[in-house]
Amino acid sequence: MQGTVGELGEFGLIRELTARLPQTPAVDLGPGDDAAVVKAPDGRVVATTDVLIEGRHFRRDWSTAYDVGRKSAAQNLADVAAMGAVPTAILLGLVAPADLPTTWATELMDGLRDECQVAGAAVVGGDVVRGETITLAITALGDLQGRAPVKRSGAQVGDVVAVTGWLGWSAAGLTVLQRGFRSPRAFVEAHRRPEPPYHAGPAAAELGATAMIDVSDGLVADLGHVAAASGVDIDLRAGDFDVPAQMADIGQAVGVDPLVWVLSGGEDHAIVATFPATTPLPARWRVVGTVVRQAGPSRGGQVTVDGAPWDATAGWDHFAAE
Repeated sequence: MQGTVGELGEFGLIRELTARLPQTPAVDLGPGDDAAVVKAPDGRVVATTDVLIEGRHFRRDWSTAYDVGRKSAAQNLADVAAMGAVPTAILLGLVAPADLPTTWATELMDGLRDECQVAGAAVVGGDVVRGETITLAITALGDLQGRAPVKRSGAQVGDVVAVTGWLGWSAAGLTVLQRGFRSPRAFVEAHRRPEPPYHAGPAAAELGATAMIDVSDGLVADLGHVAAASGVDIDLRAGDFDVPAQMADIGQAVGVDPLVWVLSGGEDHAIVATFPATTPLPARWRVVGTVVRQAGPSRGGQVTVDGAPWDATAGWDHFAAE
């Protein structure tokens, strides 16, 4: 498709985008009306939202529009899964300059659509508006299917801390890109298109997870939210993490301890949860720590590594000094 979104016009763009979207049985009414209608047989809806801005969350010289679509869907659908819910739907708010090639917008939608299909969800609608900077506002919905939501506040002393999914791969890939390289490809692709373990969230809820969160800002930072909400301290064991040989090679080449990527790197959207120590965990879960004590009344919970404070950056903070 040739031309720009400005030449196509708002309603022409909407027609092109929505024509690419199959629906699922969870959707009673998809794009094309004032609002979509998504089934909520549980009687509750899990909802989350994120905003992605070009130059802050993605770069067009590093990622294709399709990559951006996959990644923006993944980070929202992972939040739904981390509540113990099954993703059902996504809505997209797109801000785009008039000179944006129409193919960029359609490839973005293809990426959103395909990532939703991985998770069993569908893109059900949204909005487009003209602006100077490409901005995506994503809202994701999910169904608890009768389960209680798994919150951040349920971790108990004696629980084990277990993780499933990749850790540190996206951060390693970002470091490679920042240095002007495009390989090792597996790590660069992990940054461009994370692969959250969507089905592990509801499965963890069925196993009796006491607290859960997806790793978006860094493991230590995100477990810090769990520790604070639960009023506990968490200790991680550095030796229990898997550091692939190729990640170690990248770290040696750029002068970075790969454990920093594993513990502080975000955007892999792995899922980390706490479970009672007697819970028989499937092989996909790796136990990496323990809830060690109740936090004192004068401070929130903290996360340590091998009993000591983690001195490296804990993870991403949008408002931290750059």
